[in-house]
This record gives sequence, C-alpha cells and structure tokens, in this order.
Amino acid sequence: MDFTIITPNLNYGRFLGECLRSVAAQEGVTFEHFVMDGGSTDDSATVASWFPYVVWSQEPDKGMSDAINKGFERARGDWVMWLNADDRLKPGALAEMLECLQRSTADVVYGDWDFVNEAGEHLRRVKVPGWSAFVNVHHHCYVGSTAAFYRRSTVIDQGYRLREDFRYVMDGEFYARLAAAGIFFEHVPVVVADFRLHGTNASQRHLGRTREMGAILAAERQHVESRAIRRAYGITLFRDPYLNGLIDGVLWIVARGWKGVLRLSLRGPVLR
Repeated sequence: MDFTIITPNLNYGRFLGECLRSVAAQEGVTFEHFVMDGGSTDDSATVASWFPYVVWSQEPDKGMSDAINKGFERARGDWVMWLNADDRLKPGALAEMLECLQRSTADVVYGDWDFVNEAGEHLRRVKVPGWSAFVNVHHHCYVGSTAAFYRRSTVIDQGYRLREDFRYVMDGEFYARLAAAGIFFEHVPVVVADFRLHGTNASQRHLGRTREMGAILAAERQHVESRAIRRAYGITLFRDPYLNGLIDGVLWIVARGWKGVLRLSLRGPVLR
C-alpha cells in the first residue's frame, strides 16, 4: 500500500466532506484513510458514512496529537501523512508525490500548499525552501503538516510519535526531534494540499492584539511551546530566561534571513 492518511476530527463536519472527497478522488495510488474522531456531536459521523473507503474511529482522546498517534499505530502504508479535517488534497497530488517518493532516499518528504479561506477560495500559494533545522527551531515551523509525508519504515515503525503535551506546534517539535535524531528531510516542488484558514484553526485562533485574559493565556501557551522547542533543540546561552529571550529575538532575525537565502535555491515551475 502506498499511503496511510490520518485525519483527526472533532466537530468539523462542515469541512470534513470536502476533505474526504478530495482523498476519494485521488487516482493511480493505493491508500487507507483513518478518520480519528474525538467524540464529535455534530454531523461528522454521518458525513464520514458517505465515503465507504473511510475507516471511522470514534473514541475520547487527549487532543489532536493523541488522535494522530492512534492513527500512526494503525498505519500500513509505505508513506504516512496527516490531513486535517478542514484541509483538502489537490487533485492528483498523491500520484505526483508518489513519483517523487519513489525516487527519494529521504525519511520525510514535503511539498508546497495553498492557503484558502473558510469558503475554500484561494488566498495565496506557499512555496517553501529546503530543510533547515535552524530555521524550524529559531524562526518557525515552515513545513506544512498537511503537505508532509513520513516513510513508515524509518519514522513511524521506529516509534516516533507526536508529543501529546503539545497542542499548537506539535509538528514543529516533531520535526526538530526527528532532525536531531538524524532523520533526513527533502523538499519536492509539488503543491499537495489546500490549508484552510478560519477562526478556529488551532495555530491561528490566538493571533492579534487583545486585553482579554483568556485569549492572552491561550496565546502564551502557544508561545511557550515554541520557546520549549528552542530550549530543547536550539541555541541556549544563559540560565536567565529573559537573557535567552533577547538572544531568541536575534536568532529569529538571523533564521528568517537564512530562510530567505534558502528560497533563492528554488528553481523551475511548481508541479501541480
């Protein structure tokens, strides 16, 4: 089997149909698709029942990372990915990716994606550069989880899993940990998916200025995860957290600049 696709879901029935339909339309590849539902009370189960190929599992979980990890445990495909319930694959994306994957010696292979709005209308294309652990740790996680594929034999079967205590940048921590373990990353110029931006995205919902304490606390928890990644995998010079914060700001600027340098290596048209 070529692919295992894992879709975590909780009350995203309004988007789930588009997600599942985009997978069902993929041709020229073999795949299994697990929808790991954390106990939705909307029409998610009904929507999933419209797609006989879907393997539906509904049980309480500890959050998105836990749901994805449960899918990792079941994976049988040569390559494993997770596709969020509010995202969708591009037509023919898996067949184009499979051609690249069959030529690759990498353990994690990732492509590009488009941002779309809540209605599914195109906003902009994101073409990402080659892998840099430094940029991933000190600037931001720039590998789109919805466009990344993990070789099962060298990643999933080796026991690598998402940290269940991460709820916002679990992908960034996962990639940093894999890179630290010597896992090889490769970028390929294939537009894999549409990433939907809306008001309830886990990584987007706390952006902007506010004096509302609940929103501030939620945003700080997201920032704490990013700081933890920098402390565990990046450059830490001091014991004092405030001094490290100053250095983090400098390194963020340097990493952003280095990402720009890496972008210069992008050549040729992006495949569709």
